[in-house]
Amino acid sequence: MIERLEGFPENVVAVAGKGQVTKEDYEKVLIPALETALKTQRKINFYYELGPQFVGIEVGAAWQDFKEGVRHLFRWEKMALVTDVDWIRRTISGFAVFMPGDLRVFPYAEQAAARAWVTGGAAKTAAA
Repeated sequence: MIERLEGFPENVVAVAGKGQVTKEDYEKVLIPALETALKTQRKINFYYELGPQFVGIEVGAAWQDFKEGVRHLFRWEKMALVTDVDWIRRTISGFAVFMPGDLRVFPYAEQAAARAWVTGGAAKTAAA
């Protein structure tokens, strides 16, 4: 499941993946949040947290993630991925060089640093 995180500025879409992340989660939660932000923001920042409750991602969800990333390729400014899942950290780090925005991967223990970086220090911390 994907849930929205509160307490971020309007130019930041912030979500947490918990349990099994599905294609339906992208369609019902993440994509509408991105579309809403992109209506009022020229560029957006993205905070994605995959903590200890995250167990996996469906292939359809991974495909949706890729498609949305490419679809809005030049609208990303900063992207913070917070996770200790090694295969995700390595995969995303490999893609970072191809992204026009600034993509950083943070260990789960550094949530506060990731939130401060993605918001420029302007947001209240969100409850996880």
